[in-house]
Amino acid sequence: MAELFFKDPDLSTPEIAQKLLGCRLRRKSSAGVTSGIIVETEAYLGESDQAAHVYGGKRTASLEAFYQEAGIFYIYNIHGHWCVNMITQSKDEPQGVLIRALEPVEGIDLMQSRRKQDQRRLLTNGPGKLSQALGVDKEVDYGTSVLQDPLTIDFREPRPVAEIARGPRIGIPNKGEWTHKPLRFYVKGNPYVSSPKGRTQNDHGWLA
Repeated sequence: MAELFFKDPDLSTPEIAQKLLGCRLRRKSSAGVTSGIIVETEAYLGESDQAAHVYGGKRTASLEAFYQEAGIFYIYNIHGHWCVNMITQSKDEPQGVLIRALEPVEGIDLMQSRRKQDQRRLLTNGPGKLSQALGVDKEVDYGTSVLQDPLTIDFREPRPVAEIARGPRIGIPNKGEWTHKPLRFYVKGNPYVSSPKGRTQNDHGWLA
């Protein structure tokens, strides 16, 4: 099944991070459905990655989802905001992809209400922002499958990307060589990227 590409043992986590661009992250709640197309991701490469939560083999109750099989959500809190990650490798091989930004699609009014923000471009252009806009709840969504409600990733018919740009991950200083590794991927020219470089494009960087 095409939607299970993340279970392909031949795909590296950086490759999966790029394949997620154009897929849709969706959350259902009693308030309504909200969703957006993934436009920015970051890859985290496990116990050797100094920027990863599991660096050095760290394993705690809050990190347990990181050690599960591919296709599980790992959700954590930073500065009071939830961040959404998808686990990408086999059980006990803790690697994952952080979803950094979305292009809003469904439930815009609900997103604006949750974010107390009217500007559409600022609703989901960061990992904490998109979680707030979608109403992500760690108590409900942590450790669940990306294929099961209420929080899901739709891998069917991803929107085709014209060009994928890459660069260092954001907000991880003092991590040696890992600070500068180009493990952040984004849709070039998309205005909803968290730290856009260069000119935004009228087509938002999509082929269709």
